[in-house]
Formats: sequence, C-alpha cells, structure tokens
Amino acid sequence: MNAPLTIFITGATGGFGQAFAQRFAALDCRFILHGRDAARLETLAADIETTYGRPVYRLIADLRDPAALQAALDALPDDWRTIDLLLNNAGLALGLEGAQKADLEDWTTMIAVNNTALVTISHFVLPLMVARGRGHIINIASTAGNYPYPGGNVYCASKAFVKQFSLALRADLHGTNIRVTNLEPGMAETNFSVLRFKGDTDKAANVYKGMTPLSGKDVAEAAFWVFSQPAHVNINRMEIMPVAQSFGPLPVARDTP
Repeated sequence: MNAPLTIFITGATGGFGQAFAQRFAALDCRFILHGRDAARLETLAADIETTYGRPVYRLIADLRDPAALQAALDALPDDWRTIDLLLNNAGLALGLEGAQKADLEDWTTMIAVNNTALVTISHFVLPLMVARGRGHIINIASTAGNYPYPGGNVYCASKAFVKQFSLALRADLHGTNIRVTNLEPGMAETNFSVLRFKGDTDKAANVYKGMTPLSGKDVAEAAFWVFSQPAHVNINRMEIMPVAQSFGPLPVARDTP
C-alpha cells in the first residue's frame, strides 16, 4: 500500500491557498498547511480534516520574520518531512502608487513575503526531495512578473524574481527527478486586492468591475493539472488569464521635455 502524499501549502488561509487545499484533498494525501493567523488556519485545517478526512499539520509562522519561519520549519516532525509537493503560494501586493510615491515598508514587506520567505522554504524542502529522488515545487507567480504595469513596481519585480528562480531551480535540479513549475495567474478575485488596498473593499471591488476574473478554483485546477502529469513530464511555466484580460499597447509620452 502506497503512503499518502504529503502536500505543503504556504499562505493556505488565503483565497488561492484554501482552493488548493480543497482541490488537492481529492488525492490520497495529508497536508502541511501554513498560515500566520492561528485561528483562521485552525478553521481551514478542521474543515479539511472533517470534510475530506485528510490529516493536517498546522505550521504557524509570520513569513516576514525569517527566524520564526526557520524555527517553524526546523520543528517539523521527521515523519512529516516526506514532502511530495510544495505549493509556494504565499504572497501579496501592497499599494498601487508610482515608485516615486510608494511606501518603502510596503516594498520591503513584499520582498520579504514574495521572495525571502519563498527561497527560505524552498531551501528547507529541496534537500528532502533530492534525498528521496522525487518531488514537485509549484511556485505561484503572476502575469505581473511578465508584463509590468503602472504602480506595480516592486510587486512586478518580486514576481519576475519568482519566475527566474523557478527556471534556475530547474537548471540546478537537472538529473534529480524533481519537477519545478512557475504558475502565472492573471487577474483573480480573492482577498488579494483587499490586502493591496489595505482593507478598502470598494477599491478592491472596482478592480473586477464589469469583467469576469479568474477564481481561486480556476487556479487550483491549473495547479492540480500540472501536478497530475506523468512523472516524466514537467510543465516549466503556465500563464493563465481571464478572457477579459489581455495585453495593451506600449505607452508613448508626447511633447514632454
């Protein structure tokens, strides 16, 4: 009898994270679910355990605190270290001001969560996967890492980092049997914009006004498909957008000094 898969999801209490947990619960698996808010994490974990019958290890850590994150990872019991899938999902955007007006603390927070925490967790998990000769890392990036937009500044840069880091991991892991995927969603309606606008729900709702964005379930379905491919197949990158979103012309400033 095969042992259940161990699936590690960061940022599990967010819109994507919850959708990932619910979709992957269809597999014979157990979860390491990460969150910063213990109460919200407990609510999700209890739902996964009671509704889907999947065991859950609660990993509580603030991704902005490298020491606390490392301590939480180091405390992971030995029998939970057989990680088959790492979904590096935790991430956020803060603000939409131009770079010349942006809040420096917003910038450093985005780098800490979107980049520093992601590489810290990857650094912990990779040797475990390589030692077993199997595993899959799916990094949740964004179309913002491919197409910059006004006000995106550090958020766009942080997601471009995730893309390049994912591709570099593929190069380093050549011959190890470890799969790496960079999943790049476009506009998706979760709590993302509420966080970006620091609780302003009217501003957040306006982002999706008059169009149908992706949902957490859409992105979870894409991640599930990527993971479900035969073991010899690696999806390097997957970019997905809602039909209502596409590309714009490059702006040209005319008659400027």
